[in-house]
Amino acid sequence: MAADKRKPILTVWMGEGDDIREARAIFYKNDIPTYPTPEQAVRTYAYMYIYRRNLDLLYQTPAELPVDLSPPKNHLKLMIRKALKDGRRMLSQEEADRFLDAYGIPRVRGALARNVNEASMVASQIGYPVVLKISSPDIVHKTDVGGILTGIGSDEELREGFGRLLERVRREKPEARIEGVYVQRMLKNIDYELILGSKKDRDFGAIILFGLGGIGVELFRDFSIGLPPLNQVLARRVMEETRIYRALSKGLRNRPPADLRSLEEIMVRFSNMIVDFPEIAEMDINPLAISDGKAFALDTRILLDPSSLDNRDPYQHLMIVPYPTRYVTPWRLKDGTEVILRPIRPEDEPMELEFIKGLSEETSRFRFFQIIKDLPHEALVRFCNIDYDREMAFIAETREGDRRVEIGVGRLIIEPNRRRGEFAVVVADKYQRKGLGTKLVDMLIEVAQEKDLESIYGIILPENQGMISLCEKLGFRLEKRAEGVIAELKLK
Repeated sequence: MAADKRKPILTVWMGEGDDIREARAIFYKNDIPTYPTPEQAVRTYAYMYIYRRNLDLLYQTPAELPVDLSPPKNHLKLMIRKALKDGRRMLSQEEADRFLDAYGIPRVRGALARNVNEASMVASQIGYPVVLKISSPDIVHKTDVGGILTGIGSDEELREGFGRLLERVRREKPEARIEGVYVQRMLKNIDYELILGSKKDRDFGAIILFGLGGIGVELFRDFSIGLPPLNQVLARRVMEETRIYRALSKGLRNRPPADLRSLEEIMVRFSNMIVDFPEIAEMDINPLAISDGKAFALDTRILLDPSSLDNRDPYQHLMIVPYPTRYVTPWRLKDGTEVILRPIRPEDEPMELEFIKGLSEETSRFRFFQIIKDLPHEALVRFCNIDYDREMAFIAETREGDRRVEIGVGRLIIEPNRRRGEFAVVVADKYQRKGLGTKLVDMLIEVAQEKDLESIYGIILPENQGMISLCEKLGFRLEKRAEGVIAELKLK
């Protein structure tokens, strides 16, 4: 009966003894899971349900976010090297601000002041009221040493508070090196205080943490974690797993809800920063304040990892290979049409579907060995949501009027033994014979060489003379077989 049913069947044989063991053995032999208690069977079914639900959530199509995939970061790399050379492992708030600015994470304006006159000048520029924060590489939690003064409303209050702050910190922690006082515009109406952070785990590499922040972060322990890189859907999943999410999405009493799309964007930008900087051992924005629905970073801490400078692998700190921006290439067809060649993303699913629907019957049959005009979401996920370490798909994108359209795609799937890879290329009918197919195959050859493959091959229908000629031109060896023409290129 179990073999004929689509629903999962879990069974229970209760008791002990030879008869029970024999019964369980019969079930195991026929691939029917069986358990000694109902509780264990129910728990297993719950795990199966959660696993399936997580897959469905993971493969939702993310929305496009206005996030720069390659912000300027070399000046930040130099700053890190200088800090480590000076023997510092923690960056100052002013240095951390540069990271936020480079990645477009909104923050409340502020600047470091070395003396009271500089502090007065900064406050006059950003406007009162202001907050004064001690700046020291030896002080991680400023509130523990009385290192914060809020509600400074005038120049007189600032000058008096500046001296009082330094005196209090020196009394609480006399050995601390003090760089100055960070003067920051005071955010008056704060509806929620969140934390957005990252830390390197020994087994999983860099992880991202989101949850309830402020001084109660360790008391309430309302947080969830995710693995970078994040996209819009994954960022929302991380938020949804916290208790504070209900308040952020619905509002709480007289407090308005947060702008969740803006929060998703901030989390994706933060994730991109963690991807780009293996030098970051720990980082947290706490609090990430929500005021009138908008998020602002109030305090940022960045702790450096000196050992990362010795590792040449830029992604050694990640469990998941990120989007390979190095392959994004502007190019022109033979007729001058400008295109962008880039790896495919999960967000491309609607464009990929439109591309497939627009193929002629002949072009569709040459690529898929049958005529395909529509694909369900589950199949499109397989095309767009890929592991860049084991597969690569390049799409060619251009503009037709005010629309972004896909006009070609080349794909390479690496076999489990990582010796060979199978490739396939298809170009929209109106853009064929303009050099795009050759360019896509050439890019796939580059990836195969980087992956140290021995060869790549493709299966071509005998009547697809255009693809056969292209492969001949690029040096592939052709062999006729029952399934079609096998085009193989030796790389070693």
